[in-house]
Amino acid sequence: MTIRRTLRAPGRAAVPATRPVAPPVRTGRRRFAELTGSWRAALRIARRESRRTRRRTALVLAMIALPVLVLAFLAASYDMAELTPQERIDRRLGVADAELRWVSQSPVVQDEWGEGWYAPDGEHLPAGPATVSWVAALLPPGSRVTEVRARIPLTVRGPDRDEKVNGRVLDLTDPLARGVARFRAGRAPQQPGEVAVSPIALRRLGLRLGHTLTTADGSRAYTVVRVVEFPDDLGPMVALHPGAVPRTGPEPESRWLVDVPGTVDAALVARLNEQGVLLTPRHPTGAAPTPDSGWFRSIGPGDSNDLSTSVLIAGLGLLEVVLLVGPAFAVGVRRRRRDLALVAVAGGDAAQLRRVVLADGVVLGVLGAAVGLVLGVAAAFAARPLVEQYVFGARFGGYRCWPAALVVLGGVAVLTGVLAALAPAWTVARQDVGAGLAGRRTPPTSRGRWLAVGLTLVAGGAALAAFGAARTTPAVILTGLILGELGLVCCTPTLIGVLARLGRVLPLAPRIALRDASRNRAAAAPAICAVMAAVASSVALGGYLASDGARDQRAYQPMLPTGHVLVSPNDPARVPTLDQVTGAAREHLGTDRVVPVHAAVCAPRGGYCDVSAVLPSERACPWQAGDTLSAAQRRQARADPRCQLHEPAYYGAYLEPLVDDGTALPLLTDADPATTAAATAVLRDGGVVVTDPRYLHNGLVTVQVRKMDAGPEQSIAAVDLPGYALPVAVGQSRLLLSAAAGQRLDLSSSPAGWVIGTSTPPDGDRQDRFTAALRPFGTIYVTVENGGAPSDLSPLLLLLAAAAGLITVGASGIATALAAAEGRAELTTLAAVGAAPMVRRLLAICQAGVISGLGSVLGIVAGLGTAAIVLFSVNRQYATAWPIQLPYPYLVPWPVLGVLVLVPLVAMLGAGLFTRARLPIERRLD
Repeated sequence: MTIRRTLRAPGRAAVPATRPVAPPVRTGRRRFAELTGSWRAALRIARRESRRTRRRTALVLAMIALPVLVLAFLAASYDMAELTPQERIDRRLGVADAELRWVSQSPVVQDEWGEGWYAPDGEHLPAGPATVSWVAALLPPGSRVTEVRARIPLTVRGPDRDEKVNGRVLDLTDPLARGVARFRAGRAPQQPGEVAVSPIALRRLGLRLGHTLTTADGSRAYTVVRVVEFPDDLGPMVALHPGAVPRTGPEPESRWLVDVPGTVDAALVARLNEQGVLLTPRHPTGAAPTPDSGWFRSIGPGDSNDLSTSVLIAGLGLLEVVLLVGPAFAVGVRRRRRDLALVAVAGGDAAQLRRVVLADGVVLGVLGAAVGLVLGVAAAFAARPLVEQYVFGARFGGYRCWPAALVVLGGVAVLTGVLAALAPAWTVARQDVGAGLAGRRTPPTSRGRWLAVGLTLVAGGAALAAFGAARTTPAVILTGLILGELGLVCCTPTLIGVLARLGRVLPLAPRIALRDASRNRAAAAPAICAVMAAVASSVALGGYLASDGARDQRAYQPMLPTGHVLVSPNDPARVPTLDQVTGAAREHLGTDRVVPVHAAVCAPRGGYCDVSAVLPSERACPWQAGDTLSAAQRRQARADPRCQLHEPAYYGAYLEPLVDDGTALPLLTDADPATTAAATAVLRDGGVVVTDPRYLHNGLVTVQVRKMDAGPEQSIAAVDLPGYALPVAVGQSRLLLSAAAGQRLDLSSSPAGWVIGTSTPPDGDRQDRFTAALRPFGTIYVTVENGGAPSDLSPLLLLLAAAAGLITVGASGIATALAAAEGRAELTTLAAVGAAPMVRRLLAICQAGVISGLGSVLGIVAGLGTAAIVLFSVNRQYATAWPIQLPYPYLVPWPVLGVLVLVPLVAMLGAGLFTRARLPIERRLD
């Protein structure tokens, strides 16, 4: 502002002049007051708007509160599951004063809780067997001791099949032992033939009090007299009387609960530590902590890498929620453009307009955080018994909710709302005030710089993901994926505009749908990008998993021909005969092709020996699999014809030594009759048979025996024996020795099991029946060769596709509903000019198709490109690695693509079913 005045000089006419006046000084306090007042007014407007548009508010709250609810549920459950030191001590001790564990035969130093310890002289000798009387002698007079022996695996008979349960040996009649368990019903076991079982074991085994519990081999039977629960293990558990399982040797998990007449002090701790015994007191004794104690000392590079990966995955989830919530804010801003224009006319600047829109994000973010946190914590408290039983398998501590994590989740929810409202806020600050007051649409402008930024981010993200794949760093790969997706987000509005111009030749409904998407890019682009991000992530991960599964299948080395069964006894004293195994196989597996297998072992005089075939020096690779080679040596090794084995072949090059006369050879190797006859003739002449032709030289095979007797001295003997190499062999690499060859090498044979030949792998039911038939002979291990790697990725791939499909359908539904609300005036115009009611339904179908179809196509292209980049980079790294590694094949995850191709059709069908066909008719009153 200026003030005019007249300057008159003597003898001259008056001359008008102006003098600038300085604006009023704005102090920092005044600026803060103005900013606070502006935000307060914006928040009041946002609160009023949330009440006026309750449906949109409920939609945004649901999308923000749902992930907060899930994470709050997990945070509260995790906090309750993590016991405090005092809770851990109370659970372990029960009513006892302390717990003792013998860990070393040399003195030790422990921390104040007895959880960490070290040997001060640097030597640690394993603890041997200890008795209750030996432990009691270390304690003050008048002390009471009871032993608890945990984690004894048991296999018992169930109603349908054998069940594996954990056994715990303790005297439940002793008050000290009763404190670590919770009794449900019955009485404590008082003799070796009585047991107590947990509730889940009672249900799984179909037992009741008074019933008999029998081991799988039928050697022992117990009477169930009590139902008991151990808070630290809610799985199937059996509590045995100490007399039922006599001690046979050292048991590292044994512990003693003690009750001392006085207090547990530092002197008692030191005296027990001198004997290698750790003491866990009910209250800390002031003992010195171990040098390695502390949480931060345990964090290594792998942990920090996992932490950064988790943060980036959370960032991807945050981006997904922002893209889903963004269209709701964009539609809300367009519906309020006249109100916002009035704010601008009343003197509001661009910053104040942005605050009004951002206040919507703050209010809805706070409400969503509050709803999600309250419901999440309440759900964690209500579902606590189920989570304890079926997820953690142990009882929780006190009721806690991890306040720090909840504060972070609340902040992230508010940040989500602000980020979702950020783009509409910047858009409304640049709107035409006149067009806003008149209710006219302003044509969208496609700025070239956003397209350039998007393409730059896509290229940079792809390069960064490739670099991370080459360095095998998941955090860098995820960072590149996030940058690439952000680049596609920047490019999507331009792509929508191009498609809208190309859609002029389409029929009415798809043309209107493309035009609305182009006009409302602030709402359509985030929805399309949300679909694209979900589909791209699932397709990329699905492509990598499919390639990894195919690579594992190529690297898989079968042990036997497909369908054959290997039976191995566990107890040498209880071995079934060949006729018994054949009878069980004939009855339950439908075959009588059973042959015994004998392993080559040292002579009966004892000692350990290693039997192997020696590769001729001219055929042996000069470098071993574990050698560290320079770049030049790696190139030389990869070019050497003798080193063309892949990494699995190097580490699996062990030849299993067996003694055979040709009987087991057909079932072990699946050799044809002519090959079997030639190999059998060599074995009967005192020779050997190998399944790898490289070991055969001049008709001989060099067999080496390395013997280690009682001392460290070794004796090595190598003998050239007549040999035969199978031209084609299936299964594990083997060295078959004849009985005469074994005698020359001072070896004998020992029964190793039986091989059963079947045409197809038996299913689980037939395997269970066959195993049950051999149960009287003790524990029998049955291995079935299925002909491939056991992992099956199809359920995981379908799960990824289902998750991406759910997000696609949700984003399409949200965007379609918002577009219908935004285009109500145009639907009224269509009704006025005589459009058929079906037009509205067709328009909704086309709008859903634009969102889901375009997002799915972009996501599939981006996902396949990402997977190709990652696999190409990993293969480039493998191209110079040593030993030679199998490359990843480039595969398309067809299960994922098959589901994702159908998802847009499902979204369109849903939009058509849930959209009313009647066109709205409105009358304007002037």
